[in-house]
Amino acid sequence: MAQTDVLLTKQPAPQTVPACELPRKLYDVARNTGAYTSSGLATAGFRTAKYLVDEWFQNCYARYHQAFADRDQSERQRHESRQLAAETEALAQRTQEDSTKKVGQRLQDTHCWKSELQREVHDLVAETDLLLAQKQRLERALDATAVPFSIATDNLQCRERRQHPDLVRDHVEVELLKEAELIQNIQELLKRTIMQAVNQIRLNREHKETCEMDWSDKVEAYNIDDTCARYHNQSTDVQFHPHCTKFEESASTPETWAKFTQENLCRAERERLASANLRGLIDCILRDTSEDLRLQCDAVNLAFGNRCEELEDARHKLEHHLRKTLREITDQEHNVAALKQAIKDKEAPLKVAQTRLYQRSLRPNVELCRDTAQFRLVSEVEQLNASLAALREKLLEAEQSLRNLEDTRMSLEKDIAVKTNSLFIDRQKCMTHRARYPTVLQLAGYQ
Repeated sequence: MAQTDVLLTKQPAPQTVPACELPRKLYDVARNTGAYTSSGLATAGFRTAKYLVDEWFQNCYARYHQAFADRDQSERQRHESRQLAAETEALAQRTQEDSTKKVGQRLQDTHCWKSELQREVHDLVAETDLLLAQKQRLERALDATAVPFSIATDNLQCRERRQHPDLVRDHVEVELLKEAELIQNIQELLKRTIMQAVNQIRLNREHKETCEMDWSDKVEAYNIDDTCARYHNQSTDVQFHPHCTKFEESASTPETWAKFTQENLCRAERERLASANLRGLIDCILRDTSEDLRLQCDAVNLAFGNRCEELEDARHKLEHHLRKTLREITDQEHNVAALKQAIKDKEAPLKVAQTRLYQRSLRPNVELCRDTAQFRLVSEVEQLNASLAALREKLLEAEQSLRNLEDTRMSLEKDIAVKTNSLFIDRQKCMTHRARYPTVLQLAGYQ
């Protein structure tokens, strides 16, 4: 295809506009600037250039490629659709079989728990025992615990009148608090046991009713699950329920479902066994509580004895230290007097040395000489001043020590009085009162 390198074109003169005197308007003429361009004034108003041959072939190839890609994608989608349909069909069948199997397992679990509940209901029906004699023992034992509790609280109140520094949480107080707490726990236990004896029949009936309600729910659930297990794809009474897949907020889990029934069975069994074994349990409770109270009473008495020995020993040691402190106070008073006398004795030599220095300072002219005597007098004055300073410092220390000894004496005397008061409270008040503690037979409810 032959083309010219340069195509020059003149602007055509307008056919409908006559020539006039107006100035002519100049236009920039588009020119071919390459071997493959065809723009010119002949195409003005339509487009600036025609498609090239290469562009035409490229457009055809693009159409071929797009058609091939669309066919390939369609074939893949058809293959994937057939494969997905087959997989979903198999998955739906396996899922339905597994669901049917799970429902069957659930039926077995429900039937097992239903049988257990029915057996427990039958066992609870026949449980009736009279516990009047044992209840009277419990009441007598409960009345007998009032005296030990009053003794323990009175001991604690009496020991609150101890003075500092003996107002401490010692082993006796710990044991008394344990005794008071033990008595309170025993009283609560006896009260609960009395209520258990009175309300045992009512509790048996309540738990029987609970088991019957649980059994009734499981019968209804069993019937529903049995109906569900019989459904299949050809059943005529199945329909769509779009919103049935969401879980109810109040729905239980398999663990809580089993735990609920198991707890009902355990509580019912406990009540049934309690109804049969309550009298033997009361015997054990009363025997154990009476022994515990007597053991705790012995522990408190032993703690009181040890504490009194400690107080007595501490008082003897304080009195011993007080005697030594009094002797040391006497010796320190003599020491203070001796220091004061020593200070007073140093005043005369100091006056003599200072007077000598003063008189020698009046020597005339060249006689005012720094001789050996002058140096010795100066050193003597300095030595005397240093001795006085040391003696005064030692006197201050001795007076402070004397004051400390006086404070110690007063503290020791106060501690001795405190120890005497503590011994009086523990021996005369507390241990005497503890002689009224009840016997084992009274605590066991036999008297």
